[in-house]
Amino acid sequence: MAFYYCLLFDVDGTLLDFKASEDAALRETLARFSLPETEEAVAAYHNINNALWAALEQGKVRQDKLVVQRFEKLLDTFGVKGNPVKINDYYLTQLSQRADVFPGAQETLEELAEVATLAVVSNGVERVQTGRLERSGLGRYFDGVFISGRVGASKPSRKIFETALNTLGIENRKKVLMIGDSLKADIAGGRNAGLDTCWCNFDDAALPEGAPKPTHTIRGYEELLRIVMEEEELANAGSKEKRHQL
Repeated sequence: MAFYYCLLFDVDGTLLDFKASEDAALRETLARFSLPETEEAVAAYHNINNALWAALEQGKVRQDKLVVQRFEKLLDTFGVKGNPVKINDYYLTQLSQRADVFPGAQETLEELAEVATLAVVSNGVERVQTGRLERSGLGRYFDGVFISGRVGASKPSRKIFETALNTLGIENRKKVLMIGDSLKADIAGGRNAGLDTCWCNFDDAALPEGAPKPTHTIRGYEELLRIVMEEEELANAGSKEKRHQL
């Protein structure tokens, strides 16, 4: 049996390349509403958006307010008139239709689904995440999808993890692993819930001083298999013969 038999996955930056999807959706949105299509505008949006998501993680802003405020602030930055509600709705629609899967993610989930219960724990917007998981083909590997807007709590809050584990019927937290790319949301959140954590450090970055320390760090999906699986399971990885299913 796998060392961890319940795996909680973040989505953006972990399974799906959010940067690629975001860039395409944002540029299409800027063009659609005749907003500046410049690198300056893209950079301004990212600065505004990142600050608001950081505030969300600190409980200072609600997600339904955040998604509109980012375009309100962007319009103000460039002194342009527009309807931030309509702009955001169009942007989210474009984003939900894009699912850039990281190479190796699907193959890894296929292997892990044979030995563990898999679930998504995400701070993303529900309509976007559900749409992207469906389009990516990754949704079929998960026994549960727990998104902050639906749960009523965002990572790193303990509540979203409690909801996921209670719904999945998981009691032994020592056998649960939270996997994600965000040190503030995924790693700190997993630790808040008493879980082991795995930092997806695909860019091979140094751990920032003062950041929460993950239990494990991976730079590629093959490393995750070695963390979760036992030797016999690893030996069977990639075979057509179905292994133990929990």
